[in-house]
Amino acid sequence: MGISRRNLLKAGAMAPVAAGLATAFVQGAEAQQRALPEAFEKLKPLGDRVKPITNVEFQARVAQAQKLMGDTRPKYDALYVTPGSTQYYFTGIRWGGGERLMALTIPRQGEPFLVCPAFEEGRLRELVRWPMAIRAWQEDESPYALVARALAERSMRTGRIGISEATPYFFFDGLRQAAPGFQYASGDPITVGCRGRKTAHELELMALACEAIVEAYKAAFASIHEGMTQRELGGLISQALQKMELSGGALVLFGEWAALPHGTTKPQKLKEGDVVLVDGGTSVEGYASDVTRTTVLGKASDKVKRAFETVRKAQDAALAAAQRGKLSGALDDAARKVITDAGFGKNYEQFTHRLGHGIGLEGHEHPYLVRGSKTVLEPGMTFSNEPGIYVRGEYGVRCEDVMVIEENSPARLLTPGFAASLENPFG
Repeated sequence: MGISRRNLLKAGAMAPVAAGLATAFVQGAEAQQRALPEAFEKLKPLGDRVKPITNVEFQARVAQAQKLMGDTRPKYDALYVTPGSTQYYFTGIRWGGGERLMALTIPRQGEPFLVCPAFEEGRLRELVRWPMAIRAWQEDESPYALVARALAERSMRTGRIGISEATPYFFFDGLRQAAPGFQYASGDPITVGCRGRKTAHELELMALACEAIVEAYKAAFASIHEGMTQRELGGLISQALQKMELSGGALVLFGEWAALPHGTTKPQKLKEGDVVLVDGGTSVEGYASDVTRTTVLGKASDKVKRAFETVRKAQDAALAAAQRGKLSGALDDAARKVITDAGFGKNYEQFTHRLGHGIGLEGHEHPYLVRGSKTVLEPGMTFSNEPGIYVRGEYGVRCEDVMVIEENSPARLLTPGFAASLENPFG
C-alpha cells in the first residue's frame, strides 16, 4: 500500500510519483546537497532494455475494445474516453486536464475520432500516433454537439455509450444533453476488460519497474543509520531512481508509526530496534511498480520477527491461491486466514486493509483483491500482494510484491523475489 497510494502510484502511471498523505514522502531536497553513498555507484539507466509500446499495439487495443463492445450484453455502440490513463492506453496520447473537452470516441464499428479545442489542434496533431480524425471546436461552440454530430454522420443517433471511469461529471453530462437519444452506462466492461489483462510486453515493462524500485531500495538501505529521518531515507530513494533516469519515491515509516499503513504527519528519527517500512514505486513507459519492504535497525524483537514471518506466509498463501478461474476475494481470504490463525486478530483488527489491488498504467486500478469480490481471475491480470500486521503504538510490518495470473499455474512474481527475512528484505 502506500502514500495514499492511489496518489503515490498514480505515480507509477502518469508522472510517476505524486505527493501523498504523509510528510514522510518528500523529494529530500536537503539530501541532494550531499554526496551520494557508495552503493549508488552501481545504479544505471535501464537504457535499451525499455521497449516502448508500438502503434500496432495501440491499434490492437482499439480493435479489442470494439470486439468487447459487440460481445458484451447488452452491447455497446461507442466508448467515450476523456484524458487520463485509459485515453493513453488506447492512443498513446498524454493530455493534461482542464475544463475544455478533448475526448476520444471509439465506435463499435468504424474508426475512432478525437474532439479538441481548435486552438489545441496543432498540438494534438503532433501527438497523434497514427492517422485519426480530429474534430476541432471553437471557444463559443459546444464540443458535445460536435461529438453527437460525428456519431450521427456514422448513422449513430441511438444506442448505448460507455463512459470511461475517470470522466469528470460535466464532460459526461454535456454529452448526455447534446445526444439524448443514447443510453449511457459505465464503460468498465470495456475498459477494464481491455486493461485488466496485460500483454507480454506490458508485463516486461512492469517487471522492469519492479526491478528498478527494488534496486533503489537496496542502494538507500545501505545507508540506513541511527538518527536518520524519514525525509532523509525518502530522499535517498528518490535520488536512487533519478540515477536510473526514473521518477518515483516511497512512503517511509519508522518504529511505531509503521502501524499506520498510509503514514503519519509526525516527524520521525530512527533508533536502534525500530522497524523501517518503505512503500513506493516508479514507472517504466507509464507502467507502475508498487513494492513494500520492511526491515529493522539492529536486532529485531521476537514479536516483530513473528509478525514478519506470518506476513510472509500470508503472501505465500495468496500467491498459491492466485490461479486462473478463482474469485478475487479468495486471495484475500487465504492471506487473512494465515494472519488470523497466527493470533493477530480477526477480520480487520490487525490486518487493516484489503490484500491488494490491480496495477498497470495506474498504481491502483481494477480489479481489487478484497473480501467478497467476485472478479474471475484471468491470465495476464496483475495485482499487488500486500498483507500486513499493524499493532498501534508498537510496530507495523508489511510485505508487498506484484504478481501476474498465469495460464495453468499459480501466479508468478513480477518483482525480483519475496523478502527473505527482516535482515535480508531483498531475497
